[in-house]
Amino acid sequence: MSGELGGGELSAPASILWAGPLDWADTDAAGIAHWTAVFRLIERAEAALFTALGHAEMFGRAPRTAVAVRYRSPLRFNDPVEVDLAVTKVGATVLEYSFVVRGPETVAAEGTISACVVDPETMRVARIPEDLRELLRGAGAQ
Repeated sequence: MSGELGGGELSAPASILWAGPLDWADTDAAGIAHWTAVFRLIERAEAALFTALGHAEMFGRAPRTAVAVRYRSPLRFNDPVEVDLAVTKVGATVLEYSFVVRGPETVAAEGTISACVVDPETMRVARIPEDLRELLRGAGAQ
């Protein structure tokens, strides 16, 4: 993994473990998580990660370019959920995460997300600030 992060860093890439219950709004009429709920849970973890790194302004500036998810087991209303989100790649303008979403007994979903960073005014691809790139590459668990 360090090869993808570049620079041969010895520290771990930024990651976070977010936990909370599955909201009623994230379920269908039967109380089972809608397939899109996983993405909202991941975004909660992503927002917490950027906030912990001192760069909350970056949340929302990284539109998705690719998403891959494998669903393993259902989540239900009020289930305790954990999202383990980890940076796996940082480039000049792009970043990639891996994620694992766990329910009360087992893995519910896992996958990857790729995003590019954009300037919020022009919506054109923009460079990730160097200090943030270094944090994403080596800040470890938040």
